[in-house]
Amino acid sequence: MNKRLIILGIIVLALSLVCKLTWKGLKSIKLDDFKPAAVIFIVDSSASNQKDLPEQKKLLRQICNMLDPEDKIKIIRVSEDAYLIYEGEPFNGSNINKVMNEFTKYEKKDYGTAYGVGMKKALNYAKDMKNEGYLPAVVTIGDLENEGASAKQINWETLPNDVKRVQQLAPDFAMMFLYAHPSKLDLVKDKLSPILGENKLIVSPKQNCDKAVRRFVHALDR
Repeated sequence: MNKRLIILGIIVLALSLVCKLTWKGLKSIKLDDFKPAAVIFIVDSSASNQKDLPEQKKLLRQICNMLDPEDKIKIIRVSEDAYLIYEGEPFNGSNINKVMNEFTKYEKKDYGTAYGVGMKKALNYAKDMKNEGYLPAVVTIGDLENEGASAKQINWETLPNDVKRVQQLAPDFAMMFLYAHPSKLDLVKDKLSPILGENKLIVSPKQNCDKAVRRFVHALDR
């Protein structure tokens, strides 16, 4: 009888020790702090950017395919004016293709590039999506050329403060600029690097976009 009690006691003690170690192990495991991303695209469909637009559409889809099913995207079309043409899931390829083909077609009357209008919309959407619990990011795809009404262009003197306000709300806010000439991208770096830093600001001409996209996905903690 005593022998059975001793064995039972040893078993209970061993189980208690195992449970204690298991509990400590579970407490030491850091839960995955996954946050869904909201990527806002600015796509240039103006006359000066039409030659690269087919490649840029494919690149946008490539980025979407690297996102998570819980992520959201918005697409802002920029030409003479800027407006939202898509919002929803990144894997809804059929609808994305439909709106891109329909609303980025060449229009003779659409001479200008309202990058400033598009950027203002994108930054406002970024703040809205942060309030909804998403990690916001803005991707600009186009040549960044200033054409048309000056009031619709990016104001590079005020943009840094606009970006800083988004970053104050969303410290992990990231931006990427693709397909512009290096001289334009150099201006982007000069103005925004002091705010976003090297890891959250990615720029690239079309020759190196694939590598830039990988860096951008990493900036979203993917």
